[in-house]
Amino acid sequence: MTLVEREIELRLVARLKDGDGAAFEAIYEAFRPRLFGFLVRLSRRRDVAEDLLEETWLRLVARAGTLRDDTRLGPWLFTVARNLHASWRRARALEAERVTALAPCWPEPRRGETPFEVAARSEAERRLEEALARLPLRDREVLLLVGGEGLSPAAAARVCGVTPEALRKRLQRARERLATEMAEPADSVRAKAG
Repeated sequence: MTLVEREIELRLVARLKDGDGAAFEAIYEAFRPRLFGFLVRLSRRRDVAEDLLEETWLRLVARAGTLRDDTRLGPWLFTVARNLHASWRRARALEAERVTALAPCWPEPRRGETPFEVAARSEAERRLEEALARLPLRDREVLLLVGGEGLSPAAAARVCGVTPEALRKRLQRARERLATEMAEPADSVRAKAG
């Protein structure tokens, strides 16, 4: 981020804190596509990503007056989105436990092709998306933040709540795992899965 971009960001934060609707619109337009892309790739579900994105914007509006003057909007918004995704995953896990306990014979719905899978048709994109999906969530989120969204490792560290050094190590391991996943032929991965 250049000095000029940072000055614009600081002015937007000040205007947002003052309740300027145009400042919110500018922030929304600048970050909406990136946040949505992050959430849809993290959750692997468009409907969930849309809900989490809406909640992210609601959190920004609700907390606008309490933002620090030097807030970096990207890391702040991605932190909120990531935390909302984590909460959604916890709630989903609790629901699954309850359903399993109440209805052990309940059939699982058949999963069709998602809109994201339809959009990622080229061979390289498909292989990359499949490899990303096989990675643990913690690896996938760091790769998406740094590689997909272009956050610096320091900014991604703030989003993940870890030190920059811990994030760099996590990023290195995630890249190695992704490279391994990409190198394996899809048939051998399916055979391992059973």
